[in-house]
Amino acid sequence: MPLKTMERKEFWLTPREIFEYLDQYVIGQERAKRVMAIAAYNHFKRISSGAFAESKGLRLPLLKKSNILMVGPTGCGKTHIARNLSEILEVPFVVVDGTEYTEAGYYGKDVEVMVAELLYAANMEVERAEKGIVFIDEIDKIARRYSGLKDGSSGRDIRGEGVQQALLKLLEGSKIFVPYNITQHWNKHDFVQMDTTNILFICAGTFTDLYRGGRSRPAGFRRKDRQGSEFKPIEERITVENLLQYGMLAEFLGRIPVIVELSELTDEEMMRIVCEPPDSVLREYKELLALDSIELEVSPAALREIVHEAKRRKLGARGLRAIFEEVMQDIMFEAPERAGSRVTISAGDVRSKLGRD
Repeated sequence: MPLKTMERKEFWLTPREIFEYLDQYVIGQERAKRVMAIAAYNHFKRISSGAFAESKGLRLPLLKKSNILMVGPTGCGKTHIARNLSEILEVPFVVVDGTEYTEAGYYGKDVEVMVAELLYAANMEVERAEKGIVFIDEIDKIARRYSGLKDGSSGRDIRGEGVQQALLKLLEGSKIFVPYNITQHWNKHDFVQMDTTNILFICAGTFTDLYRGGRSRPAGFRRKDRQGSEFKPIEERITVENLLQYGMLAEFLGRIPVIVELSELTDEEMMRIVCEPPDSVLREYKELLALDSIELEVSPAALREIVHEAKRRKLGARGLRAIFEEVMQDIMFEAPERAGSRVTISAGDVRSKLGRD
């Protein structure tokens, strides 16, 4: 008997509600936020419908897992979107670096360790961890490095193709043994069994060397249609074929059905990132100095200089904090001695601190 209807759980959030929450903290990337909201909603609908069907003795619904691949330049908000997504969904979340892992049997971490880190983030609650999110960064760095040697034999690619193959069972969903103690993951005695079927895997990478027809393939949707929605011609979008040529395995991509392209941030979006979000870097420094009874004022021209420097360094939004730290260094050092004062930072001050006068 197939599953037809099911009560909508109170904790379910609609794609629009998820998008609106992300929109408060993530500037720009409108299309990416919509795609992520839809994927997250469908994923947790799948989890709940499966549990409902099992409790009623019905046939499990034919809803497949929607793991996600995010492609975009550094500092465009890939990790930031995923972290805020986990917060609104109230599930355990962990960020891991794909370059840390090797094929089983070699020096380095086995892929099961990333699930162990998720278990640790869930306070060792297995059932809660089995519904969490694993964010695998630098996924492009585990692309296949070569297809064979000059003599026709194939070499072992333990940090590239080997890791992709090891991830297959995790991405698709299976019961695995994960180390209970992540600080001693090489110890083969303390293990716990976990099911990865309902763990959402979000992979991300810059794929900076992605080419097609001799031209670089910049990721993201920047053009606008008449309704103001972002779009990109089909022939310019990154395809599975492009990723296969890059060195990703077909079996690996087959387990990540959702591909999200993120654009490089514009100057206007970078300005908004500095000022608008509740956790913006400008608000953080204002609050930090307010603890020393100092009122901080940064002129719009100074903010533009900071944004320009971040763009020049090609660091994206990630570089804003580092630049702020350089500009604010002397003020932070003298803060306890300047209590009760007002500090204004001009464009000239920024250029002077960055050595661009």
